Amino acid sequence: MTTSLTLTRGRRADGTALLTAVGEIDMSNTEELADALTDMTGPLVLDLTGVEYIDSAGLSVLFPHAERLELVTNPLLEPVLTISGLTDLTTVHTR
Repeated sequence: MTTSLTLTRGRRADGTALLTAVGEIDMSNTEELADALTDMTGPLVLDLTGVEYIDSAGLSVLFPHAERLELVTNPLLEPVLTISGLTDLTTVHTR
């Protein structure tokens, strides 16, 4: 069974690509996230403030894009991103 994840593509006021994720990111829906990250070229802001859960499969999808990602996250996910080492590879803002 696929876990609920909604991905919305957009642009910030400065023109930077924006991908907003809402729900849970796990092995049942990482392909959808990976496809969205691959389809959106150039610098990208990934808004994870609406994500309640991310597992190791979800984290593994982010690493190949770390150099071009800026993550916006919530306090719940911040420790997971830090322990995974992702915060050492990309900019992370907590809201």
